[in-house]
Amino acid sequence: MSAATGRADLVLVAVTLLAGISWIFSKEAVLLMPPLLFMALRFLLAGLVLALVAWPRLLRLDRDQLLRSVRVGLVFGLAMSFWILGLNFGTHVGEGAFLTSLGVVLVPVMARLVFKEQPPASTWVALPVAASGLALLALEGGFRAEPGQGFYVAAAAMFALFFTLNTRAANDAVRTAASGAVTTRRRVPALALTTVVMLTVSLVTGLGSLLLEPWRATLAGFSGAMAGWVIASATLGTAFRFFLQTYAQSLSVHSHGVVILVLEPMWTALFAALWFGETMTVVQVAGCLMIFLSLLVNRWAGVRRALKAWLT
Repeated sequence: MSAATGRADLVLVAVTLLAGISWIFSKEAVLLMPPLLFMALRFLLAGLVLALVAWPRLLRLDRDQLLRSVRVGLVFGLAMSFWILGLNFGTHVGEGAFLTSLGVVLVPVMARLVFKEQPPASTWVALPVAASGLALLALEGGFRAEPGQGFYVAAAAMFALFFTLNTRAANDAVRTAASGAVTTRRRVPALALTTVVMLTVSLVTGLGSLLLEPWRATLAGFSGAMAGWVIASATLGTAFRFFLQTYAQSLSVHSHGVVILVLEPMWTALFAALWFGETMTVVQVAGCLMIFLSLLVNRWAGVRRALKAWLT
């Protein structure tokens, strides 16, 4: 393994740490303010920070690139709305992190349903393993499904669609018309794409907050603590986290980020235990481990390559 690859892997570990910490920031924020309003402010600030860097690239986007970016942002906005509502109504942050990670397993399924792509064989092994983990979490001590769990699972499904659309927007696509004419849809540069997506998420969650939440009273009594959690989430948990991930991907094409990024729910559960004093029953631990196993099965090709590289 080269020095650049090793450095990239270490940076991606830092990315997963920031992602786990971001759950704590967000949970603290929703204890003080309406969840959708928090997301609107968080993504507005993060989008503006990135726009300062991405401005030249944003000006070069054509109409098709802009529309595709907004479409990705609309889906991501719905996903983040479900996610923050899960965090608001859920009783266990660590469990929520594993439920949300189901989105990774559902990506090939969503690509099959929406774009008719053929999923890898590992998907059909990962799905029943993930379902077993979900059942253990939902059926502990008898059926006890909570609203938070429903929001997390809905978020996972939307995240899967977001991952699929985002990947297609970030890469060139060759299209063949019925007449046989071949055209290429230009990819959207990563920084510009992420900036538009974040600002679109702010609009989606802001509209939801305007319709559903008492945001005016919250803004009138806005406190330093609220501002602190918003700023921490927007800068460390969103903008800086994205910057680090992009930097890591630029270091080496052989980085094992596909495997490393599945550490996020593990870190989240650990931070929730340290920060909020959360504990898990044996059944919850078993359910989370089954979901984690499904992530590894789903990315088995990457796991195998990473193990081979680390052991040689």
